[in-house]
Amino acid sequence: MSIFSKLGWFFKQEKKLYLLGILGLVLTAILTIVPPRIIGLLVDNIHSGHLAVNSLVFLLGILAVVAIGQYITRYMWRTAIWGGAARLEQVLRTRLFWHYLGMDEEFFQKYRTGDLMAHATNDVSAVQRVAGGGILQLADSMITGGTVLIAMITMIDWRLTLIAILPFPLLALMARKLGTKMHFAFRKSQAAFSRLNNKAQESISGVKVIKSLGQEEQDREDFDNQVAETIKINRRVNFLDSLFDPITTMIISISYVVTIVYGGYLVTTNQITIGELVSFVSYLAMMIWPMFAIGMLFNTLERGNASYDRIMELLNEKSEVIDDPDGVDQKPTGALEYNVAEFTYPDGQQPILQDINFTVKPGATVGLVGKVGSGKSTISRLLLRQFDKYQGTIKYNGIDIRNYKLDSLIPAIGYVPQDTFLFSTSIKENIKFARPDATDEEVTAAVKKSDLFKQIEGLPDGYQTQVGEEGISLSGGQRQRLAIARALLIDPELLILDDALSAVDAETESQILANLKQERKNKTTIISAHRLSSVMDADEILVMNEGKIVERGNHDELMKLNGWYAQMFAEQKLDVSNQGGE
Repeated sequence: MSIFSKLGWFFKQEKKLYLLGILGLVLTAILTIVPPRIIGLLVDNIHSGHLAVNSLVFLLGILAVVAIGQYITRYMWRTAIWGGAARLEQVLRTRLFWHYLGMDEEFFQKYRTGDLMAHATNDVSAVQRVAGGGILQLADSMITGGTVLIAMITMIDWRLTLIAILPFPLLALMARKLGTKMHFAFRKSQAAFSRLNNKAQESISGVKVIKSLGQEEQDREDFDNQVAETIKINRRVNFLDSLFDPITTMIISISYVVTIVYGGYLVTTNQITIGELVSFVSYLAMMIWPMFAIGMLFNTLERGNASYDRIMELLNEKSEVIDDPDGVDQKPTGALEYNVAEFTYPDGQQPILQDINFTVKPGATVGLVGKVGSGKSTISRLLLRQFDKYQGTIKYNGIDIRNYKLDSLIPAIGYVPQDTFLFSTSIKENIKFARPDATDEEVTAAVKKSDLFKQIEGLPDGYQTQVGEEGISLSGGQRQRLAIARALLIDPELLILDDALSAVDAETESQILANLKQERKNKTTIISAHRLSSVMDADEILVMNEGKIVERGNHDELMKLNGWYAQMFAEQKLDVSNQGGE
């Protein structure tokens, strides 16, 4: 029953709704005991030969009124209880969704996408059943069971009632034993479902890679193994679950046998009438649902308890990136001062950045170059406040970026990664995602700056062309340029291109950079690139190696140093020349 106390906050919040539902159950239970007694009276009148037309019409009229009343009261409790359950489902899904949106990078490294989806679907549904079916099973078993039991004692015979319910304590014992085992079994089942869900999500998302490497058979085998493991775990759950009904049926059957034997004795000795025995058997039949409800209740509660614990484990996770509600609530402008003495990823052992110091004035461009893994992207990730735990400061307009409200800082930064994400909608909607209120003219202007205008105009559906899931219908270069247009639409104070021109040709790259230079005269730009032509015109170029700045200066100054930059520039220039020769 601990799940009810865990959900106490919700039941307190929706107490009026649930009180209305319980009132409906009480009225339904009271009305339910009337028909069996009416039937018993009819049987006695028929048996005695005293059934008159007026009595028959009167008794049938009572049954009709009771039927209408039951319809009204059932509608009352169904609307209230199931409405409350739907409300809980909405609250939990909303809390999880906003929690996901508010969590930091470390959280998503810890939990896989499929697992997070399983929490937001299967687990939420299991908890929702507690607030719906669980409340119904608990309240109805107590109310209906109690009402019928009182009717059996007061209207028929207390001795027959006592003997008929003697087997019922066995049901409570069985439910307790099986319920405990069900809790642990279902928790394992939910975890297995999460793993399987994640596997399916990864295989579908990575289907291109799987096919290109010819790993369909191996991936299917891995999937089949996980399915088999999930089925094996669920068989244990189903085995325990399947024990509830037969044990409950056996206990009810014992009660029926006792009722018929002892009730028949009471009829033959004239201690009760045959009509009263018929009514008693009807009441006993009405006790079947409360008994089954008790068995179902423990099943529902254990499943919901395990799922609620899993949900709360997620919701109790705290982001290391704290959004200060009293932080600076203004759009950052001015100079960017980057002074990070050291940064290590939460799960890392060695520093990724050391002694990174540079200043970017408004209108200036800084280039970041270096080998893969040298720390270029990490510099951008700290600017985006994906991580806050580092030694040093990053100041915008003299204010530490950690002191800005996230809703003020992040909208001022336009970030375009190498592997951009596009939504499965139209080109226009993907661009406007950054600014849903943007006009068509503003969208077109952003597209022109990213040198994608002519290609979009050449498409049959133009801006309404569907890009497919993750932009599958577009080329790599088109996806990158669309992402650049999306970033430019917000006219950011700081534009970060994190190897965002790697998939476009040299001519397109040159055109985009020229557009940016013209349009962003008073705005700051940081370009991280492997292709040095992307940063040639930058005001300052930082050469990174193993998390440190090993060379710095503009293009001409770095060429004179004859270091890594000069050597790499010569190699890339030679590659271009060779390709041209071919």
